[in-house]
Amino acid sequence: MDKRKAPTRFTGITYSLIAAVIGGIAFKLLHLPIPWLLGPMFAVLIGSNVFKGRFAWPGQFRNTGMIIVGYTIGLAMTAAALKEMSYQLPWMLLMTLLLLLWCAGIAYPVSRLAEIDYKSSLLGSIPGGLTQVLVLAEETDGVNLTVVTVTQVIRLILIITCVPLLVTSPLFGQAHEGSGAGAPLSAVSAGWSSGMIPNLLVYALVCVGCAVLGNKIKFPTAFLLGPAIGTAVLQWTGIQGPPLPSFVLNAAQLFIGVHVGLMLKPGRLTHKVRTISLAVGSGLLLMLGALGLSVLLTKLQPVSASTGLLSLAPGGMDQMGIIAHEIHADLSMVAGYQLFRTFFIFFAVPPLLKAMFRYNSKLTKRRETQ
Repeated sequence: MDKRKAPTRFTGITYSLIAAVIGGIAFKLLHLPIPWLLGPMFAVLIGSNVFKGRFAWPGQFRNTGMIIVGYTIGLAMTAAALKEMSYQLPWMLLMTLLLLLWCAGIAYPVSRLAEIDYKSSLLGSIPGGLTQVLVLAEETDGVNLTVVTVTQVIRLILIITCVPLLVTSPLFGQAHEGSGAGAPLSAVSAGWSSGMIPNLLVYALVCVGCAVLGNKIKFPTAFLLGPAIGTAVLQWTGIQGPPLPSFVLNAAQLFIGVHVGLMLKPGRLTHKVRTISLAVGSGLLLMLGALGLSVLLTKLQPVSASTGLLSLAPGGMDQMGIIAHEIHADLSMVAGYQLFRTFFIFFAVPPLLKAMFRYNSKLTKRRETQ
Protein backbone atom coordinates (compact mmCIF):
# COMPACT_ATOMS: atom_id res chain seq x y z
CA MET A 1 0.00 0.00 0.00
CA ASP A 2 2.80 2.42 0.91
CA LYS A 3 4.59 1.54 -2.33
CA ARG A 4 1.59 2.64 -4.35
CA LYS A 5 1.26 5.91 -2.43
CA ALA A 6 4.92 6.98 -2.65
CA PRO A 7 4.99 7.62 -6.43
CA THR A 8 1.74 9.62 -6.16
CA ARG A 9 3.27 11.92 -3.55
CA PHE A 10 6.48 12.24 -5.57
CA THR A 11 4.45 13.08 -8.68
CA GLY A 12 2.45 15.67 -6.73
CA ILE A 13 5.66 17.34 -5.54
CA THR A 14 6.97 17.31 -9.13
CA TYR A 15 3.78 18.96 -10.43
CA SER A 16 4.03 21.61 -7.71
CA LEU A 17 7.69 22.27 -8.46
CA ILE A 18 7.14 22.57 -12.23
CA ALA A 19 4.19 24.94 -11.74
CA ALA A 20 6.18 26.98 -9.20
CA VAL A 21 9.20 27.38 -11.49
CA ILE A 22 6.96 28.37 -14.42
CA GLY A 23 5.18 30.91 -12.19
CA GLY A 24 8.46 32.32 -10.88
CA ILE A 25 9.93 32.69 -14.38
CA ALA A 26 6.72 34.30 -15.68
CA PHE A 27 6.63 36.84 -12.83
CA LYS A 28 10.35 37.51 -13.33
CA LEU A 29 9.89 38.18 -17.06
CA LEU A 30 6.94 40.46 -16.31
CA HIS A 31 9.11 42.38 -13.79
CA LEU A 32 6.56 41.84 -11.01
CA PRO A 33 7.65 42.26 -7.37
CA ILE A 34 9.06 39.30 -5.39
CA PRO A 35 8.57 36.95 -8.39
CA TRP A 36 9.83 33.82 -6.62
CA LEU A 37 7.24 34.19 -3.85
CA LEU A 38 4.17 35.45 -5.72
CA GLY A 39 4.79 33.57 -8.98
CA PRO A 40 4.86 30.08 -7.39
CA MET A 41 1.96 31.00 -5.11
CA PHE A 42 -0.40 31.97 -7.94
CA ALA A 43 0.79 29.21 -10.30
CA VAL A 44 0.20 26.51 -7.67
CA LEU A 45 -3.11 28.08 -6.58
CA ILE A 46 -4.40 27.89 -10.17
CA GLY A 47 -2.88 24.48 -10.91
CA SER A 48 -4.09 22.80 -7.73
CA ASN A 49 -7.65 24.05 -8.28
CA VAL A 50 -7.73 23.05 -11.96
CA PHE A 51 -6.05 19.66 -11.46
CA LYS A 52 -7.49 18.72 -8.08
CA GLY A 53 -5.61 16.20 -5.96
CA ARG A 54 -2.51 16.19 -8.14
CA PHE A 55 -0.38 18.71 -6.26
CA ALA A 56 1.54 18.05 -3.04
CA TRP A 57 4.18 19.85 -1.01
CA PRO A 58 5.78 18.53 2.20
CA GLY A 59 5.72 20.78 5.23
CA GLN A 60 9.48 20.23 5.55
CA PHE A 61 10.04 22.23 2.35
CA ARG A 62 8.13 25.19 3.73
CA ASN A 63 10.03 24.90 7.02
CA THR A 64 13.33 24.88 5.11
CA GLY A 65 12.32 28.10 3.36
CA MET A 66 11.39 29.66 6.71
CA ILE A 67 14.75 28.69 8.22
CA ILE A 68 16.60 30.33 5.32
CA VAL A 69 14.56 33.53 5.65
CA GLY A 70 15.07 33.44 9.43
CA TYR A 71 18.85 33.21 8.92
CA THR A 72 18.73 36.22 6.57
CA ILE A 73 16.74 38.23 9.12
CA GLY A 74 19.13 37.19 11.89
CA LEU A 75 22.10 38.53 9.92
CA ALA A 76 20.46 41.97 9.96
CA MET A 77 20.09 41.81 13.76
CA THR A 78 23.51 43.26 14.55
CA ALA A 79 24.27 44.71 17.99
CA ALA A 80 24.03 48.23 16.54
CA ALA A 81 20.69 47.46 14.88
CA LEU A 82 19.24 46.02 18.10
CA LYS A 83 20.44 49.02 20.09
CA GLU A 84 18.64 51.26 17.61
CA MET A 85 15.53 49.04 17.87
CA SER A 86 15.48 49.34 21.66
CA TYR A 87 14.78 53.06 21.25
CA GLN A 88 11.78 52.10 19.12
CA LEU A 89 10.02 49.96 21.77
CA PRO A 90 7.52 52.65 22.90
CA TRP A 91 6.63 53.33 19.25
CA MET A 92 6.32 49.59 18.57
CA LEU A 93 3.82 49.25 21.42
CA LEU A 94 1.86 52.34 20.35
CA MET A 95 1.65 51.30 16.68
CA THR A 96 0.69 47.72 17.57
CA LEU A 97 -2.11 48.88 19.89
CA LEU A 98 -3.43 51.36 17.32
CA LEU A 99 -3.43 48.70 14.60
CA LEU A 100 -5.27 46.23 16.84
CA LEU A 101 -7.85 48.87 17.78
CA TRP A 102 -8.36 49.56 14.07
CA CYS A 103 -8.90 45.82 13.52
CA ALA A 104 -11.46 45.68 16.32
CA GLY A 105 -13.28 48.63 14.75
CA ILE A 106 -13.35 46.99 11.30
CA ALA A 107 -14.64 43.70 12.74
CA TYR A 108 -17.88 45.23 14.10
CA PRO A 109 -19.48 46.43 10.82
CA VAL A 110 -18.21 43.30 9.05
CA SER A 111 -19.97 41.10 11.63
CA ARG A 112 -23.22 43.03 11.08
CA LEU A 113 -23.06 42.96 7.28
CA ALA A 114 -22.00 39.31 7.08
CA GLU A 115 -24.47 38.26 9.79
CA ILE A 116 -21.77 36.44 11.74
CA ASP A 117 -20.80 36.68 15.39
CA TYR A 118 -18.33 39.36 16.47
CA LYS A 119 -15.88 36.75 17.80
CA SER A 120 -15.40 35.21 14.35
CA SER A 121 -15.19 38.60 12.67
CA LEU A 122 -12.61 39.88 15.18
CA LEU A 123 -10.40 36.79 14.95
CA GLY A 124 -10.60 37.02 11.16
CA SER A 125 -9.34 40.61 11.29
CA ILE A 126 -6.44 40.21 13.74
CA PRO A 127 -3.13 40.69 11.87
CA GLY A 128 -1.32 37.76 13.46
CA GLY A 129 0.28 34.73 11.92
CA LEU A 130 -2.28 32.50 10.19
CA THR A 131 -1.38 29.44 12.28
CA GLN A 132 -1.51 31.35 15.58
CA VAL A 133 -4.92 32.87 14.85
CA LEU A 134 -6.41 29.55 13.73
CA VAL A 135 -5.18 27.84 16.91
CA LEU A 136 -6.74 30.63 18.97
CA ALA A 137 -9.99 30.30 16.98
CA GLU A 138 -10.09 26.55 17.66
CA GLU A 139 -9.69 27.18 21.39
CA THR A 140 -12.44 29.82 21.52
CA ASP A 141 -16.03 28.62 21.93
CA GLY A 142 -18.63 29.69 19.39
CA VAL A 143 -16.21 30.76 16.65
CA ASN A 144 -16.90 29.96 12.98
CA LEU A 145 -13.54 28.50 11.97
CA THR A 146 -14.34 28.60 8.24
CA VAL A 147 -15.03 32.35 8.33
CA VAL A 148 -11.84 33.01 10.30
CA THR A 149 -9.75 30.90 7.91
CA VAL A 150 -11.18 32.48 4.75
CA THR A 151 -10.81 36.04 6.06
CA GLN A 152 -7.24 35.44 7.22
CA VAL A 153 -6.19 33.75 3.96
CA ILE A 154 -7.69 36.53 1.81
CA ARG A 155 -5.96 39.12 4.00
CA LEU A 156 -2.70 37.25 3.48
CA ILE A 157 -3.18 37.21 -0.31
CA LEU A 158 -3.98 40.94 -0.36
CA ILE A 159 -0.97 41.81 1.78
CA ILE A 160 1.64 39.80 -0.12
CA THR A 161 0.19 40.94 -3.45
CA CYS A 162 -0.51 44.62 -2.80
CA VAL A 163 2.29 45.59 -0.40
CA PRO A 164 5.11 44.79 -2.88
CA LEU A 165 3.27 46.79 -5.57
CA LEU A 166 2.87 49.71 -3.16
CA VAL A 167 6.45 49.85 -1.87
CA THR A 168 7.91 49.60 -5.39
CA SER A 169 5.55 52.25 -6.79
CA PRO A 170 6.42 55.94 -7.40
CA LEU A 171 4.23 56.73 -4.38
CA PHE A 172 7.03 55.42 -2.16
CA GLY A 173 9.92 56.86 -4.16
CA GLN A 174 12.71 54.68 -5.45
CA ALA A 175 12.28 50.92 -5.43
CA HIS A 176 15.65 50.48 -3.73
CA GLU A 177 16.48 52.52 -0.69
CA GLY A 178 20.02 51.32 -0.21
CA SER A 179 19.80 51.65 3.55
CA GLY A 180 22.58 50.49 5.76
CA ALA A 181 20.66 47.45 6.90
CA GLY A 182 19.92 46.24 3.42
CA ALA A 183 23.28 46.83 1.77
CA PRO A 184 25.31 44.01 3.34
CA LEU A 185 22.65 41.46 2.44
CA SER A 186 22.42 42.59 -1.15
CA ALA A 187 26.15 42.39 -1.70
CA VAL A 188 26.01 38.61 -1.76
CA SER A 189 28.94 37.90 -4.02
CA ALA A 190 31.15 40.43 -2.23
CA GLY A 191 30.63 38.76 1.14
CA TRP A 192 30.97 35.17 -0.08
CA SER A 193 34.17 33.12 -0.15
CA SER A 194 35.12 29.46 0.24
CA GLY A 195 36.69 30.32 3.60
CA MET A 196 33.21 31.06 4.94
CA ILE A 197 31.98 27.48 4.43
CA PRO A 198 32.95 26.31 7.98
CA ASN A 199 31.08 29.31 9.42
CA LEU A 200 28.08 28.53 7.25
CA LEU A 201 28.01 24.94 8.53
CA VAL A 202 28.04 26.21 12.13
CA TYR A 203 25.19 28.60 11.35
CA ALA A 204 23.25 25.84 9.57
CA LEU A 205 23.46 23.59 12.65
CA VAL A 206 22.46 26.44 14.98
CA CYS A 207 19.53 27.50 12.75
CA VAL A 208 18.13 23.98 12.42
CA GLY A 209 18.66 23.31 16.13
CA CYS A 210 16.91 26.55 17.16
CA ALA A 211 14.03 25.84 14.77
CA VAL A 212 13.50 22.33 16.15
CA LEU A 213 13.83 23.51 19.76
CA GLY A 214 11.46 26.41 19.15
CA ASN A 215 8.92 24.04 17.63
CA LYS A 216 9.20 21.70 20.63
CA ILE A 217 8.47 24.46 23.13
CA LYS A 218 5.60 25.84 20.98
CA PHE A 219 7.46 29.04 20.10
CA PRO A 220 5.48 31.37 17.78
CA THR A 221 6.56 30.92 14.14
CA ALA A 222 9.36 28.68 15.40
CA PHE A 223 10.95 27.88 12.03
CA LEU A 224 11.40 31.60 11.37
CA LEU A 225 12.05 33.15 14.79
CA GLY A 226 14.25 30.30 16.09
CA PRO A 227 16.87 30.64 13.32
CA ALA A 228 16.63 34.46 13.41
CA ILE A 229 17.39 34.57 17.15
CA GLY A 230 20.05 31.83 16.91
CA THR A 231 21.79 33.64 14.04
CA ALA A 232 21.74 36.97 15.86
CA VAL A 233 23.20 35.48 19.06
CA LEU A 234 25.91 33.56 17.16
CA GLN A 235 26.80 36.71 15.24
CA TRP A 236 27.31 38.61 18.50
CA THR A 237 29.95 36.05 19.55
CA GLY A 238 32.12 37.20 16.64
CA ILE A 239 31.51 34.33 14.22
CA GLN A 240 30.78 36.01 10.89
CA GLY A 241 27.76 34.68 9.01
CA PRO A 242 28.07 34.75 5.21
CA PRO A 243 25.19 36.26 3.19
CA LEU A 244 23.47 33.67 1.01
CA PRO A 245 23.60 33.59 -2.80
CA SER A 246 20.49 34.97 -4.49
CA PHE A 247 19.45 31.57 -5.89
CA VAL A 248 19.20 30.19 -2.34
CA LEU A 249 16.96 33.08 -1.27
CA ASN A 250 14.85 32.59 -4.41
CA ALA A 251 14.48 28.89 -3.57
CA ALA A 252 13.36 29.79 -0.03
CA GLN A 253 10.72 32.12 -1.43
CA LEU A 254 9.55 29.38 -3.81
CA PHE A 255 9.25 26.86 -0.96
CA ILE A 256 7.06 29.29 1.02
CA GLY A 257 5.06 30.44 -2.01
CA VAL A 258 4.05 26.89 -2.98
CA HIS A 259 2.92 26.19 0.59
CA VAL A 260 0.71 29.31 0.66
CA GLY A 261 -0.72 28.49 -2.79
CA LEU A 262 -1.78 25.01 -1.65
CA MET A 263 -3.41 26.41 1.50
CA LEU A 264 -5.97 28.30 -0.56
CA LYS A 265 -9.13 26.28 -1.28
CA PRO A 266 -11.72 28.58 -2.95
CA GLY A 267 -14.05 25.63 -3.62
CA ARG A 268 -14.71 25.12 0.10
CA LEU A 269 -16.37 28.50 0.54
CA THR A 270 -20.09 28.83 1.22
CA HIS A 271 -21.80 32.10 0.19
CA LYS A 272 -18.70 32.79 -1.86
CA VAL A 273 -19.55 36.25 -3.19
CA ARG A 274 -20.62 37.77 0.13
CA THR A 275 -17.86 36.14 2.19
CA ILE A 276 -15.10 37.01 -0.26
CA SER A 277 -16.39 40.57 -0.80
CA LEU A 278 -16.46 41.31 2.93
CA ALA A 279 -13.09 39.63 3.48
CA VAL A 280 -11.56 41.70 0.67
CA GLY A 281 -13.19 44.85 2.04
CA SER A 282 -11.92 44.27 5.58
CA GLY A 283 -8.47 43.36 4.24
CA LEU A 284 -8.29 46.59 2.23
CA LEU A 285 -9.43 48.62 5.25
CA LEU A 286 -6.77 46.91 7.34
CA MET A 287 -4.14 47.83 4.75
CA LEU A 288 -5.45 51.40 4.68
CA GLY A 289 -5.05 51.58 8.45
CA ALA A 290 -1.49 50.22 8.23
CA LEU A 291 -0.71 52.75 5.50
CA GLY A 292 -2.03 55.60 7.64
CA LEU A 293 -0.03 54.44 10.65
CA SER A 294 3.11 54.11 8.51
CA VAL A 295 2.71 57.76 7.45
CA LEU A 296 2.38 58.69 11.14
CA LEU A 297 5.51 56.65 11.94
CA THR A 298 7.54 58.46 9.26
CA LYS A 299 6.51 61.77 10.84
CA LEU A 300 7.49 60.63 14.34
CA GLN A 301 10.67 58.72 13.46
CA PRO A 302 13.41 59.13 10.80
CA VAL A 303 12.35 56.15 8.66
CA SER A 304 11.51 55.87 4.97
CA ALA A 305 7.93 55.36 3.76
CA SER A 306 8.59 51.82 2.50
CA THR A 307 10.33 50.76 5.73
CA GLY A 308 7.42 52.23 7.73
CA LEU A 309 4.80 50.36 5.70
CA LEU A 310 6.67 47.05 5.81
CA SER A 311 7.13 47.45 9.57
CA LEU A 312 3.39 47.90 10.12
CA ALA A 313 1.87 45.87 7.27
CA PRO A 314 -0.43 43.17 8.72
CA GLY A 315 1.36 40.29 7.02
CA GLY A 316 3.76 37.66 8.29
CA MET A 317 7.34 38.51 9.22
CA ASP A 318 8.60 36.06 6.60
CA GLN A 319 6.81 37.79 3.70
CA MET A 320 7.61 41.32 4.94
CA GLY A 321 11.22 40.30 5.58
CA ILE A 322 11.56 38.96 2.03
CA ILE A 323 10.12 42.17 0.56
CA ALA A 324 12.34 44.36 2.78
CA HIS A 325 15.38 42.41 1.64
CA GLU A 326 14.38 42.66 -2.03
CA ILE A 327 13.95 46.46 -2.01
CA HIS A 328 16.85 47.14 0.41
CA ALA A 329 14.62 48.55 3.13
CA ASP A 330 15.82 48.62 6.75
CA LEU A 331 15.45 44.88 7.38
CA SER A 332 16.36 45.04 11.07
CA MET A 333 13.66 47.63 11.76
CA VAL A 334 11.03 45.79 9.71
CA ALA A 335 11.89 42.54 11.51
CA GLY A 336 11.85 44.31 14.88
CA TYR A 337 8.36 45.77 14.46
CA GLN A 338 6.96 42.55 12.99
CA LEU A 339 8.63 40.48 15.73
CA PHE A 340 7.23 42.72 18.47
CA ARG A 341 3.70 42.43 17.04
CA THR A 342 4.07 38.65 16.69
CA PHE A 343 5.00 38.28 20.37
CA PHE A 344 2.36 40.77 21.50
CA ILE A 345 -0.38 38.95 19.57
CA PHE A 346 0.86 35.55 20.70
CA PHE A 347 1.22 36.33 24.42
CA ALA A 348 -1.01 39.33 25.19
CA VAL A 349 -3.94 39.09 22.76
CA PRO A 350 -5.27 35.57 23.59
CA PRO A 351 -5.84 36.24 27.32
CA LEU A 352 -7.27 39.69 26.52
CA LEU A 353 -9.69 38.24 23.95
CA LYS A 354 -10.74 35.39 26.23
CA ALA A 355 -11.37 37.85 29.08
CA MET A 356 -13.38 40.12 26.75
CA PHE A 357 -15.44 37.21 25.37
CA ARG A 358 -16.16 35.95 28.92
CA TYR A 359 -17.28 39.43 29.96
CA ASN A 360 -19.57 39.75 26.91
CA SER A 361 -20.96 36.29 27.60
CA LYS A 362 -21.83 37.26 31.20
CA LEU A 363 -23.50 40.47 29.99
CA THR A 364 -25.59 38.51 27.50
CA LYS A 365 -26.70 36.02 30.17
CA ARG A 366 -27.68 38.86 32.53
CA ARG A 367 -29.82 40.46 29.82
CA GLU A 368 -31.51 37.14 29.10
CA THR A 369 -32.38 36.58 32.78
CA GLN A 370 -33.81 40.09 33.22
